This record gives sequence, structure tokens and C-alpha cells, in this order.
Amino acid sequence: MAITEGQQAPDFCLKGSDGEEHVLADYAGKKLIIYFYPKDNTPGCTKESCAFATMHQQLLQMNVHVLGVSKDSLASHDKFISKFNLPFTLLSDPVSKMMQDYQAWGEKTMCGKTSIGCIRSTVLLDETGAVIKHWPKVSKAAEHPQQVLDYLLAL
Repeated sequence: MAITEGQQAPDFCLKGSDGEEHVLADYAGKKLIIYFYPKDNTPGCTKESCAFATMHQQLLQMNVHVLGVSKDSLASHDKFISKFNLPFTLLSDPVSKMMQDYQAWGEKTMCGKTSIGCIRSTVLLDETGAVIKHWPKVSKAAEHPQQVLDYLLAL
């Protein structure tokens, strides 16, 4: 399924760092930022996650929730959350199903080397689960959360 702005986002069912199973319907009535990142505790992923954490209260006041998604285990997510005091849930997608459904899994090039893996990307959903905005390839992880916030403020 393609991620198309204006269309319904694919459903998902993944375990979260909060111990709960999360599905798209859980976020009905709220806007939702879903950011896909390659690995816990790596420089770019840490900067991106911490930037989303910094604006978390402002996002909640706007009725916007944040989910981070990677292949990492829940135990890894727990350490990442604890180390950086992340205030939102991280979902574990060990078989990359959600990442594939959201076009966040595939071929990528890093330092001239091509590999298959998580493509850093973000999807913003409206209160009905429809895609408002898709950032298919995020290149500047530290700056990207501010781009998302700026987009939300302009809505």
C-alpha cells in the first residue's frame, strides 16, 4: 500500500515501550506523528528523538501524539527511553511489517554503500488516520522535528 497524502494510513498492531499493543484506531481523534528511525542510541536517531522529546508538551497541547518506530527490541527501547528521558512510546517492529507498509523499509545508501534497512521517514496523520503529510526520506535528523512542528503550526 502506498503512503499517499489524503488517503487512509495503513493499520498496524505493534507492542510499545509502555507494554501495550498499539493500533491505528487508538489514536482516533488525535493527530499522530509516526517517525521511523534505524536504531536506538545512534547519533542521528538520538538527535531526532530528543528533538521530538523537547517539543512533546507543545505537541500534546495541540492534540498531537508521537510514536517512534524501529526494529529494536522493547528492552532496547526501554534503555533508550531511560537514557534520554523520552516522554513518548516507541514501537518495536522486529519483522519490519509496519515499516514496509509505511514505505520506511527498503534500499538506502549510506557512505556510498547500498543496503536494505529502515529509511528514516515521518508520516503525519489527521484525527481520522488519514495521511496529512509524508516525509519519505529525512536527511537531517536533528532538524527534522522542527520541520514537522513548523508544518503543524502552519495548518
